[in-house]
Amino acid sequence: MATVLVLWLAVCLSGTLAVDKGNFKTCDQSAFCKRQRALKPGESPYRALLETMELTKTRLTLQLTNDNNKVRLLLELYRLQGNMTRVKINELKPLKPRYEVPDVLIREPPTEPLSLLSQDENGVVLSLGVESQRVIVSARPFRLDIMEGREVLMSLNSRGLLAFEHLRIVYIALNLCQCSLFACQKAKEEEEEKEEEGMWEETFKSHSDGKPNGPSAISLDFSWPGVEHVYGIPEHADTLRLKTTDNGDPYRLYNLDVFQYELYNPMALYGAVPVMLAHSAQRTTGIFWLNAAETWVDISSNTAGKTVFGKMLDYVQGSSEIPQTDVRWISESGIIDVFIMLGPTPKDIFSQYASLTGTQSFPPLAALAYHQCRWNYNDQEDVQTVDAGFDEHDIPYDFIWLDIEHTDGKRYFTWDQHKFATPKDMLQGLMDKKRKMVAIVDPHIKVDNGGDYEGWCWPGSAGYPDFTRADMRDWWASQFAYDQYEGSMENLYTWNDMNEPSVFNGPEVTMHKDAVHGEWEHRDVHNMYGFYVQMATAEGLIQRSGGVERPFVLTRAFFAGSQRYGAVWTGDNAAEWDHLKISIPMCLSLGLVGISFCGADVGGFFKTPSTELLVRWYQTGAYQPFFRAHAHLDTPRREPWLFGPENTALIREAVRQRYTLLPYWYQQFYNTHHTGEPVMRPLWVEYPQDPATFVWFDVHTFQKHNGAQNLYIPVTMSSIPVFQRGGSIIPRKLRVRRSSTCMEHDPYTLHVALNLQRAAVGELYIDDGHTFNYDKKEFIYRRLTFANNILSSVNLAPDAQFSTRSWIERIVILGASKPSKVTLKTPDGQESQVEFDFDASMSVLTLRKPGMNAGLDWTIALQ
Repeated sequence: MATVLVLWLAVCLSGTLAVDKGNFKTCDQSAFCKRQRALKPGESPYRALLETMELTKTRLTLQLTNDNNKVRLLLELYRLQGNMTRVKINELKPLKPRYEVPDVLIREPPTEPLSLLSQDENGVVLSLGVESQRVIVSARPFRLDIMEGREVLMSLNSRGLLAFEHLRIVYIALNLCQCSLFACQKAKEEEEEKEEEGMWEETFKSHSDGKPNGPSAISLDFSWPGVEHVYGIPEHADTLRLKTTDNGDPYRLYNLDVFQYELYNPMALYGAVPVMLAHSAQRTTGIFWLNAAETWVDISSNTAGKTVFGKMLDYVQGSSEIPQTDVRWISESGIIDVFIMLGPTPKDIFSQYASLTGTQSFPPLAALAYHQCRWNYNDQEDVQTVDAGFDEHDIPYDFIWLDIEHTDGKRYFTWDQHKFATPKDMLQGLMDKKRKMVAIVDPHIKVDNGGDYEGWCWPGSAGYPDFTRADMRDWWASQFAYDQYEGSMENLYTWNDMNEPSVFNGPEVTMHKDAVHGEWEHRDVHNMYGFYVQMATAEGLIQRSGGVERPFVLTRAFFAGSQRYGAVWTGDNAAEWDHLKISIPMCLSLGLVGISFCGADVGGFFKTPSTELLVRWYQTGAYQPFFRAHAHLDTPRREPWLFGPENTALIREAVRQRYTLLPYWYQQFYNTHHTGEPVMRPLWVEYPQDPATFVWFDVHTFQKHNGAQNLYIPVTMSSIPVFQRGGSIIPRKLRVRRSSTCMEHDPYTLHVALNLQRAAVGELYIDDGHTFNYDKKEFIYRRLTFANNILSSVNLAPDAQFSTRSWIERIVILGASKPSKVTLKTPDGQESQVEFDFDASMSVLTLRKPGMNAGLDWTIALQ
């Protein structure tokens, strides 16, 4: 959150659950990764054939040749609007088309003209049109450098690790009738090239993977001079800053159902977003590697392993070595299609990536509130009892969830006829309290009569719809219609689990790579499967309302662009302190690559949390974008009131803090929907300047803390260390009710935290909270400003129309001086005096019941 700092002190550590690593490949067990990683830097066989260069207004094309096997590639280079460059490399004449990822880009990226600056026998220089930015293409060996002035921003193939395995024909001796004489001769020559294990077929455990056109891997290296810190490429249960991989496996991107995943490990998890950011004090840049196949990412750095003292020694001794981070991407199939985002600021990067893949969907306001879930609530009576328990203990919630046991024999879009006999009565009971439900709909269909591809999952033998097909996605979406999904109502939303896809008896617990999706193999499309499932589900929820209501869909598997369709969570975590801690960098990493709506299972999915851990997890989860408690079938019940009155009160307070800040969360999601900027951000994103220039206020005590100091703050079980930055204005609603919808018309309290210049700014966004009518300009969007002892509200969207019954009930100004009087002026020219209290010990001024409508212009003057 942009102007709230949460300080989490994890003081208890414990061991992690043990994943069965034998179920999942290492790089050495993945033939293409092992093959590509064996290549040595500095031995590139590729050179650019400058005589083949063609330059139009929109692109440069150039052939590359591999001097070892004479196979030619086609390089395409585009200058894109918004300070980006696109590089595509494909076979010049492939045996058959290679997969190019569809549906992820929101449009074909608009281009800008390229111009030739110079050319000789060694290469060409092109202008990128932005200040002194240019691209240098070197011919032998092929290399591409992007420069600004004399500074190299990024280099491609500077280490010579470009590789492009071409598709080929299997040569079978004495079977010339299968191919032309020329083709068979070529196949024979290729067969005589170095044959390595796994090129045509590989086996993992009992599963075999045939490759009828041989190896098809691609790879390319990138170098970032001046960069030590790189981020992104989720999903991994690891630190925010990515580590070097020289002494272990690369980071793996391959959507998998990893049971009891291990922490601080580059193993693949449920989702894959092939985006990496490089950040230094001078510039932030990024790489978007658009490829949906299994991908491994190697990272090395010339400063890796150096201590702070070692770096200081280099500085004192005048070492001329410039820090540099080198990254290599390796994918099993497809083409090289990479977008180079040149920033220069973090917010520029977010805007650039959003222009390619879209922004976070704008969720219904209720989806930002608290969600109660477990595997499983047993029946309708159980749901009613839990619902009543929240009212009895005065704890708000908005959504209660049902896992797989609510269905008829694990057949999705159905209800167990005995346990959930009258689902509409249950849903209506929730609706009467302005609450909602989420039911799970997994992307496998119980097989009663056989199918094309069958695997084993929760229903037993199951079929897996081909979501890469638009007609299949249309059919899936149609199943959410009220006349198809019997028992569903408008307050029922959806959770897509197991959509990696999870196949219990498949290789690495997923689908076979040589399974066929039309003309493509599963190996080409694997990381997009979950993306397509969530896309189809979200479209189904939109269609059922006639395009009026915003959907809410939670997904476990995801890819680049998944932010357009809903929320994600960090999967099946454990009730351990380390898992609580890792939820923070995991969600921060997702936010950096566009997916802001992220959370972790509060309390941990596996195992049983201690009472202290459970309370602390609620206190942390209340300040993460997606706030849901969840638990495994075999764990004891853990509704918030089952741990004694004292702990119930602590959990209640954490949840209530979430509800008071819902206006701010909603405004932040409106912002990310329009800009791509993450809701939950690392401090280097929001505050690249000197932190000493800021002041922070404890949101509970209003204690002021100046920057440029280390604070040791005692933390008790009843305290959540949260701070508001001086210079910000945050709207709250302090009348917490049973659900967010019940608070719709309640008044606002504004918390104004003054900076050292005695100024502050903020925003207030209001709409109906659940429809797409904001696209029709039906909303209120206001700028709140405090300067020169005047607090004002100004309309940021004068062409928008919306009315609200909410009013401003209280204004709390932190770091204030005592005024002699406070005057409110409204648009009709009326002036009135405002009552106030001043706490001199804390410099807090409280204005009581100024009473103006939250949607109108007004000013308040302190005199």
